[in-house]
Amino acid sequence: MNVLVIGGAGYIGSHCVRQLEAAGHHPVVLDNLAYGHRSAVADSVTFYNGDLGDQPFVEKILTDEKIEVVMHFAAFAFVGESMSDPLKYYDNNIAKTITLLKAMHATGVNKFVFSSSCTIFGYAETMPITEATPIGPISVYGYTKADAEVLLASCADAYGMSIACFRYFNASGAAADGSIGEDHDPETHLIPLAIYAAQGKRDKLTVFGQDYDTPDGTCLRDYVHIDDLSRAHIAVFPQLEKPGSKLYYNLGTGIPASVLEVINAVEEVTGLKVPYDFGERRPGDATAAYSDSIKAQTELGWEPEYKDIKSIVASAWKWHQSHPNGFEE
Repeated sequence: MNVLVIGGAGYIGSHCVRQLEAAGHHPVVLDNLAYGHRSAVADSVTFYNGDLGDQPFVEKILTDEKIEVVMHFAAFAFVGESMSDPLKYYDNNIAKTITLLKAMHATGVNKFVFSSSCTIFGYAETMPITEATPIGPISVYGYTKADAEVLLASCADAYGMSIACFRYFNASGAAADGSIGEDHDPETHLIPLAIYAAQGKRDKLTVFGQDYDTPDGTCLRDYVHIDDLSRAHIAVFPQLEKPGSKLYYNLGTGIPASVLEVINAVEEVTGLKVPYDFGERRPGDATAAYSDSIKAQTELGWEPEYKDIKSIVASAWKWHQSHPNGFEE
C-alpha cells in the first residue's frame, strides 16, 4: 500500500514509517518539522516538507504518489498549552484536519487512520478503560481529539470513507535498535524526564502528588511501546477495505505502572539514581488510567510485545545512550 504519513517525522509517526517499510508498504512522509526531526526519517523514504493545511499541496501529493491510505499524526499535543491557547489547537488539530479530509475527498482517497488519545475519556470512573467507556474530555487537547473522531465518523457516513481511530495510552520507548527515539522540545513525558535526571541533564524530577489512592500514593498509567502502537496501525489495513467502516481501538498493555515504579525501573535499567522530590498534585491528573485492549487483540490480532515497564525503559535508555544530544538535524 502507498501510505501518506502526516507528521511522519514526529515521535510516533517516524516509528510507524519504519514499521510500514518493514511490513513491505511504501510510506510517504508529509511534515512541517514544527516538532518533528528530518533525520528521524530514512533517506529511502519520500519526504515532503509542508503543511497539511495547504489543500492544493496535499492533493498533489495524494495524486502524484498514488496514495491509498492516510495516517494522521500531526496534532499539537501539549495539554497545558492547549488550555492557554485553544485557538492554536483547534486550528491545527481540527481546521487543518478538515482541509486534509477535503483533499482526500477531492482525490478519491478514502482510507484514514487517526492518532487519537485516551485523553478523550477524561476522568474515567472505572478501570480498565474500554471502547465503551463514556467519552468526557477535560482539556482542549482532549476535546480536539474527540471532535476529530466525530468529524471522521461524519465523513464515513456521508462519503463512504473508512476510518480507524486509535486511542493511545502513554506512548513510550524507542526503536529496538536504538536508531530513533523520543526527542521532544519541551519534553513532558515521564520516562525521558527520569532518564535526563539520572544523567544529570536536569537537577531533579518532580513527582506531582504522593497521596493518591494507589499502592504507593503516585498516579498509575499504562505505558505502551511505540513499536507496538505502530504495528496496530498496519494491522488495521484489511479492516478498512469495507467502505464506510468506523473502527475504534484502545491501545495499551493493561498493566499500569506508578510514577515511582517508573523511576525504579529507570534506576534498575541505567544503574543510576534518579534524583526526585514530591510536589503538589497537578490539576487534571487522574488517579489511574489504563486500558482494556481486548478489542484490538481480538479483531486485529494485535498483541503488545513489550508488556513490562523495564523492557520499555530499556529501549528508551538504548536510544538516549546512543543519541546523547537527540536527533542531529
